[in-house]
Amino acid sequence: MENKEKKKRPLSEKLKNRYRLVVLNDDTFEEKFALRLTPLGILILIGAITIVMTFLVTSLVAFTPIREYIPGYGNVDQKRELMALSARADSLEQSMEAKDWFIQNISDVLSGKTEGKPEKPKKDTSLNYSGINVKASANDSILRNEIESADKYSLNISDKTKPVNSISSFVFFSPVKGLITGSFNLREEHYGVDVSAKENEFIKSTLDGTVVFAGFTSADGYVIQIQHNNNLMSVYKHNSEITVKVGDYVKAGRPIAIIGNSGETSNGPHLHFELWYNGSPINPQDYVLF
Repeated sequence: MENKEKKKRPLSEKLKNRYRLVVLNDDTFEEKFALRLTPLGILILIGAITIVMTFLVTSLVAFTPIREYIPGYGNVDQKRELMALSARADSLEQSMEAKDWFIQNISDVLSGKTEGKPEKPKKDTSLNYSGINVKASANDSILRNEIESADKYSLNISDKTKPVNSISSFVFFSPVKGLITGSFNLREEHYGVDVSAKENEFIKSTLDGTVVFAGFTSADGYVIQIQHNNNLMSVYKHNSEITVKVGDYVKAGRPIAIIGNSGETSNGPHLHFELWYNGSPINPQDYVLF
């Protein structure tokens, strides 16, 4: 009966049973060490050791350089170095191609190889075009002039085929191809993107529009502002030279300036490009592929 009662005891009471761990001398059977234990105490000790070890390992990974060896963690300085090395490798590749082309031309000249002049295309004599009148009539000339100059100086050209105040359907032309070194950040009051490119690279207009400002400022150097459709404005800063003037109507992709390093806030040859929609800055990377 007593054995049955012991078997029926709940697990909580079994965990509180006390046991004694004794270390004896094998020759003299003298007691050297004794320790009283319970199953519950052993479980608590193992859990505490597990929590402490987990905390130590997590702290070691989070606050020491060891985290750089774990996939998913990155080093900002290393990323910047990799971007700089990538740009330098690209420049070296272009320089090597130019040198190889120069050496090949020198070799051709020394060996007597020269490129001959291409033959002029032969005139097509199968048809008689002399009787065709290609001159525009007076009415046609007047109509062409009216259409070409209709919205030349308009600051906000409306397009009835597109919804008003919508730029989602616009096709933006990249003002310059290069490496983005500074992203759009409203908190830091950086209202555009910084694009680093080769020296003497042309800056192009991103959309059709009218130049409303083209001049020099002490902070931003040579600046261009272009007004586009639907109250959209693009801004180009830190240029070395400007090739347009206020009032010019420019098409998308037309060169308007040369990349530079002008202005007190510039720290190297690059373009600071901004987009303003309805008086508020928007992220150019959401619309333009650099």
